[in-house]
Amino acid sequence: MTAASTIGKSPTQMAFKRLRKNLLAMLGAAVVLIVVVLAFFPSWVVPHHADGSGPYTAAEQFRSAETWQKPPGIPGHPLGTDELGRDVWTRIVYGAGISLRVGLVGTAVAVLIGLLLGSLAGFRGGRVDMLISRLTDTFFAFPSLLLMIGILAVFEKPNEMVIFAALGLVGWPGVARIVRGQVISLRGSEFVLGARALGQTDSKILLGHLLPNCMGPVVVVSTLMIAGNILAEAGLSFLGIGLPPPNPSWGRMLVDSKEYWVDMPWMGIFPGVAIMFTVLGFNLLGDGLRDAFDPKMKD
Repeated sequence: MTAASTIGKSPTQMAFKRLRKNLLAMLGAAVVLIVVVLAFFPSWVVPHHADGSGPYTAAEQFRSAETWQKPPGIPGHPLGTDELGRDVWTRIVYGAGISLRVGLVGTAVAVLIGLLLGSLAGFRGGRVDMLISRLTDTFFAFPSLLLMIGILAVFEKPNEMVIFAALGLVGWPGVARIVRGQVISLRGSEFVLGARALGQTDSKILLGHLLPNCMGPVVVVSTLMIAGNILAEAGLSFLGIGLPPPNPSWGRMLVDSKEYWVDMPWMGIFPGVAIMFTVLGFNLLGDGLRDAFDPKMKD
């Protein structure tokens, strides 16, 4: 890109122009868009609810297994049915909503805590910075999975709110460390000194000037964190401490398929593929955002 073509464009506009040129990032964005559509508009794709058994009635479920356990390719059941005769495709579609909520809300909790503590540490410095930094180091010292297991083990049947809180408590230290470093590098900038000269308060400088300039790295790490949270929820459900049945979580579907790997392998293959492509999509998008917001990248 020539110097003339960049005149009048903000760094954000140039970053998104670089993002649109990244084919892998656009592929990841397309996958994310598909997951979003499935999550928010499941009735557009499937006609019945995930907890139902499709066209099979409760009485039919007590017949022989061959009557209602169908392999992929059967009309009305493109991905087959599970051990209870429920349509696998329907449960995957409704599971997309659970996975996306867990990824988004868990990340939002982590980002809010990280923004608050990281900006406070970087802006105030001194003892406040030392206290928050040591707290961050303490959370980093615990293995993430063990910490989440410890939080969820307190509850007999954890619901989505508990999982949101667990993911947020595990994820905030990384965000806080990034925000702290950004605030420290920007607090001596000319625009901050100018705001002080105009008599603006510390809170207005922090909220109105510093945090908006930190959002680029935060957006990048948030996108990658969404993928990690989706994978974490699937792992927790697979270990039996995630969302309880009959929630059609992808991890729960993997748990239910363990006893049927030989006779009904599609019960575990298709939820696993859904997790793989969703995580890959968010990772590709996150990598593209990281490259786009990198000031060293050339157009």
